[in-house]
Amino acid sequence: MLLTAGILTLTACVAAPVQEMSDARQAIYSAEAVGAAQRSPETLSAAQRLLQEAQAQLEAGAYNDARRHALDAREEAIRAREQSMQNTALHPPASP
Repeated sequence: MLLTAGILTLTACVAAPVQEMSDARQAIYSAEAVGAAQRSPETLSAAQRLLQEAQAQLEAGAYNDARRHALDAREEAIRAREQSMQNTALHPPASP
């Protein structure tokens, strides 16, 4: 009985980081929606690379590494969004 509880606890700790991956994707979409590809391309690219690495780690079964990369991707995407919004405020698009 105690062994079963221990195994269940370990299994829960190494579950696939599904929510973290989803959060990272949503943060990247949000950054793209405010023009980060044009206004903060380096930071957005870093977020995308981190998400790709998270996906590779997920597919390899390295869930802890995948989780860490997904969390990092989310943070970079948030940074890209914020930079993009600041750049828009400082340099608004030209009027037609």
